[in-house]
Amino acid sequence: MKPRNTYKYDFKITNKIVHSGITKNLERREIEHQQKWPKGHIVQVGNKTTRGAAEAWEETKQKS
Repeated sequence: MKPRNTYKYDFKITNKIVHSGITKNLERREIEHQQKWPKGHIVQVGNKTTRGAAEAWEETKQKS
């Protein structure tokens, strides 16, 4: 069974999504994004999932 250790997230400024991605560490990723968007914050999307499922989700977000 593959580990469910990857988060899907949207990075928002107020209610606007400025970036969507995947990570194993939400806190670190939020700090990294705040270098570019200081007023933004991460919102977790769903539960932790497998890396493959997270990558498939991320692929759909990039096409929208």
